[in-house]
Order: sequence, then C-alpha cells, then structure tokens
Amino acid sequence: MEEKANCLSKLPLPLCRVLIFGNGGSGKTWLATRMGEALGHHPIHLDDVHWEPGRYGIARDRQVVDDDVCRIAAQDVWLIEGVYGRLASLAITRATTLIFLDIADDVCLENIRHRGLQGGGSVASFEELLHWVAGYRFRHNNWNSFDSHDRMFSAFEGPKHRLDCRDSVNAYLASLSL
Repeated sequence: MEEKANCLSKLPLPLCRVLIFGNGGSGKTWLATRMGEALGHHPIHLDDVHWEPGRYGIARDRQVVDDDVCRIAAQDVWLIEGVYGRLASLAITRATTLIFLDIADDVCLENIRHRGLQGGGSVASFEELLHWVAGYRFRHNNWNSFDSHDRMFSAFEGPKHRLDCRDSVNAYLASLSL
C-alpha cells in the first residue's frame, strides 16, 4: 500500500519526516523553524529531548531519551533537528528527507558567538561550546562529528540535501515553494 500521500497534513511525501543535522551553529534550528512555519508543524529540537528541561548541561537518562526519539520517529509527520548523531541514527530509518548542514566551522563559530549564552549557561560552558564546535571536523569515533554525519548522509538512500553555505540553505528553502 502506498504510504499516506498526504502524511496526515497535505505535505509533499518527501517532507513528511525531515531530519536535519550538522555542527553546532550551522543553522539547524533556524532552518527547522522556517520549514516548520512553512509546513505547519513545530520542529523537534534534539537539545530539548537530550537535556533536562531548564537545567543546562544536565543530560536526561539515556534510555528515556532513546525511547522519546523512537516514539517521535514512529509518528507519521515530524521535523527533527540536532547535532546528536546517535539520536539521529534512531530516526533516520523513518526519515523521508535528510538535510546535512555542512557549514564551514568559522561560520558556525560566528553564529554561536552572535547568539551568545543560552539556556542558563555560564561563560565557562560557552567557551567549552566554542571549543567543541571548533573540533567538529577533528573528532573521530564520535557520533557528534563530521565523520559520523558524513557517513549517515552517504548511507541514506532517500531524498537528501547537503547544504554548505547560507546561500544554499536559502536557495533550498526557496525551492520548496510551500
């Protein structure tokens, strides 16, 4: 039987379950917010699933997080964004479209600096975040790395888009004609 053509919401089939990943500061939340507005549903931010609400830097129980991501991924319509490769791997088999924001590290760092401290973080944790984002392409054997995202992107067999600059992100949004 053909998959629900309207995915319960009159969306084009490839946009029923969209997964967006990339480095911190790459624009995942920005893109997901714009797409969510155009598609008529709220994006799921993996930061919100991974961290304790209102408690910056305190991760939720791993099994609870995994269960939440699997429950979300089982739904007919979703838009998930985040840097967490392990969590993305739990949803990717249900994704109908994959978007990899492969944005230059200096742009990601500039974006992080521009948005500043968030979520009750400290100056020290902000500096740690900048260091972590700067190491994205150098981490190996780590789910939250360029290597991991690149492998998942390469293995994904559905519609996928690798966007490498603000212009390509804006062009992709414009191409959706939603």
